[in-house]
Amino acid sequence: MHVAFAGGVGGARLAVGLAAALAPDELLIVVNTGDDFTHLGLRICPDLDTVMYTLAGIANPETGWGIRGDTWTFMDGVAAEGGETWFRIGDRDLETHRTRTAALAAGRPLSAATAELAARLGIRHRMVPASDDEVATIVVTATGRMPFQEYFVRRQCRPEVAGFEFAGAADARPSPAVADAFAAGRVQSVVFCPSNPFVSIAPILAVPAIRRFLEQRSFPVIAVSPIVGGRALKGPAAKMMRELGLPATASAVAGHYRGLVDAMVVDEADRGEADDIRRLGQEVLVTGTVMRSAADRCRLAAEVIAFAGELRP
Repeated sequence: MHVAFAGGVGGARLAVGLAAALAPDELLIVVNTGDDFTHLGLRICPDLDTVMYTLAGIANPETGWGIRGDTWTFMDGVAAEGGETWFRIGDRDLETHRTRTAALAAGRPLSAATAELAARLGIRHRMVPASDDEVATIVVTATGRMPFQEYFVRRQCRPEVAGFEFAGAADARPSPAVADAFAAGRVQSVVFCPSNPFVSIAPILAVPAIRRFLEQRSFPVIAVSPIVGGRALKGPAAKMMRELGLPATASAVAGHYRGLVDAMVVDEADRGEADDIRRLGQEVLVTGTVMRSAADRCRLAAEVIAFAGELRP
């Protein structure tokens, strides 16, 4: 079994490629929940929904979030009542949040609610939250600490980043599917998708048992760099790196993952950094990592899987 850690648009795109290359029982997609929050009485899980909608083929390609062709009657009503509209929820998207919120209120774990939602959309591959326990990403900025969605959506990533905290992570447990996969010894590789290392992958790694699984691994761990040619194709990863005093480079991502990752996949634009990454003790695959089409996703996924087969942890 191959395990993919994913969050955001880049993670969702590679997850689709991996799902095309692997049978349902050969892939487990573990999704970040640090972005999750409660808004307008609804439990919203942005990364879970982005991965789910992308796997189902209904994601909005223009925004990177929400459902293609969604309508906004609900938000129009919220605006008319003078409610908060900084975080927009489409009408079809609303049903996802309503179903999840009802399931959680009834005492069902997030992983069960996620499985129900995915089944409704015909998704055959397993996508699960990293944990059923709440782990909340807190962005430490020059102007104070704030919840991730406050920083990311309401303030449009403008505050200068000084660090990150993951509230609840120390006591969080892996969701059952994650724990079972590692305990059974059936993991062939773990792939960090090209997701933001600080706010998509780090909250997953902050769950103590998940980090221990990787530290004691008998399988290779591969990270696909989200930085291409000095910039992030989507999201604030490059900005965050610069504000944290790091260069926005693939080799800096490799350094950030040092000790947990055996190999990096970097774009052709960053071929010149390959030797620097090898000096960190990591193998390197240089290929095209920009996924503009379904063919790109499938090709990159196939190359990552083949690369994993060549590696030893």
